Amino acid sequence: MTTAARPDDPAAAYRERLAKFTSWIEQICKKDPGARRALRSGLRRGINDVQLQPMHRLVAVWVPNSLSGDRQLPYYAVASMIAAQARHTFAETDDEDDTETTESSEATGAAGTVTAETAEAPSAHAVNKEAGFGSGGEPTGESAGQDGAPSADAAKKPLQRYGPSLGTAFAMAVTTASDRDRAMRDSAAEARLNLLTRQSAQGLHRHLPASVGYLRELKVPVDWAQLLSDLLAWPHRSGEISRRWLQDYYRLREQEARKRVDEDGHHEQEQPLEAS
Repeated sequence: MTTAARPDDPAAAYRERLAKFTSWIEQICKKDPGARRALRSGLRRGINDVQLQPMHRLVAVWVPNSLSGDRQLPYYAVASMIAAQARHTFAETDDEDDTETTESSEATGAAGTVTAETAEAPSAHAVNKEAGFGSGGEPTGESAGQDGAPSADAAKKPLQRYGPSLGTAFAMAVTTASDRDRAMRDSAAEARLNLLTRQSAQGLHRHLPASVGYLRELKVPVDWAQLLSDLLAWPHRSGEISRRWLQDYYRLREQEARKRVDEDGHHEQEQPLEAS
């Protein structure tokens, strides 16, 4: 469970901005089929790929303008993966909004709950100010680095998580996927996750859409804001993030295994003794 951060905590403001972005992308995918098509066109594309150009009108305003081209890619990659979900996913999310509001407020802590009303596209000035950049893209404080993630000083501190990691999602695909007939096998989940953790930033962007798409087909939730945070930090913290993904995966798998053992033992105790 996430520890609530102080209201003036730069990391909390950073996390909130990422959550606003991913929530806004989900909202426009629900409401605007044309926007969803434009966002989906960037799947597995490089930042300078001509096929990605339709995304700029939707994503560019959210990207701190000091970021180099490749460092901007996580925003586009996550937006395209959100848009690539099956159409019925967005209809289902509409039905779940009321119940998710309470749950997300607990999960995000001080970052708060992002709703359709608060998920409005910001001005470019607001994005750069919240990220710790001035109007020209220069850093204005110690809270942000050149990749839009927390600065090098902040990078010395442990990552402050605010949502389930990709490792948790893979474990859920094995243990709690709603479609049990298509649930991911443990060996397949482990192989996919290990493959992802060995990738460079570019390799991760190539391989990630297929794995995330499979998770969403199984109706396993993906914390888009957390994934975006991890992708932004990947170039200089891939080892730490990989460790967290794998630890989360194995911890949840172990918890589920122990739960099954306990349930089996309880079931055996309830069985009546056979008459001799």
